[in-house]
Amino acid sequence: MSLFLCLAYLFFIGSVFGWVLEVFFRKFFSSSNPEHKWINPGFCVGPYVPLYGTGLCILYLLAALGERSGLGASAAGKLLLFAAMAVSMTGIEYLAGLALLKWAKLRLWDYTGCRGNIQGLICPLFSFFWAVLGAVYYFLVHPHVLSALDWLSHNLAFSFVIGYFFGVFTLDVAYSAHLAARIKRFAEENNVVVRYEALKAHIQSARSEARQRIHFFFALHSELPLAEHLRSAADALETIKHRF
Repeated sequence: MSLFLCLAYLFFIGSVFGWVLEVFFRKFFSSSNPEHKWINPGFCVGPYVPLYGTGLCILYLLAALGERSGLGASAAGKLLLFAAMAVSMTGIEYLAGLALLKWAKLRLWDYTGCRGNIQGLICPLFSFFWAVLGAVYYFLVHPHVLSALDWLSHNLAFSFVIGYFFGVFTLDVAYSAHLAARIKRFAEENNVVVRYEALKAHIQSARSEARQRIHFFFALHSELPLAEHLRSAADALETIKHRF
């Protein structure tokens, strides 16, 4: 089975399970959601977070490289491998966050309350969590990933599902980019950065309970114009103090 198909499958699995993880994190633990509402996380509309899909691909490649190079044979080698995983995941997180800040004036997460943070995009605490997640992946998940890839090699018809996922995902990215472009115009006119999750929570609070269920995935869909929500969502706007 080709490496491309393996990575496509891992991106699919990681994106979906990462979305589930983020949904529960934002519901029960996130300080940016003090009312503990169910909020669809991430940049896209559908049930997937591409950052986690990319991360799973990176973790798989690093774990495979560690096994081939013999790093996994010693405790010191494993620690070095987990450090490489943490650095890689932190790098992906920083580049994704910075791209959204520069291009769309959007902030999807905010670590400004954490010590040692850089632009609120990365911080030592969450880099440590990435290292822990890398260790959990290596010991508990990677063997099952290998089994899943072996299953896929014997059930290549499932690649149709992967292709369908990427078709929907591509349309979703185009739709989400269109929304981001509208938000960017408002942000540039008012010299602000928009906190995406806070904006979603603001729009959600303006709906009835029934309509909240209907629009869980289309969190920015509303009877009112998006620009009107942006003007009234004071908690979602962050004044630009410097250029990113």
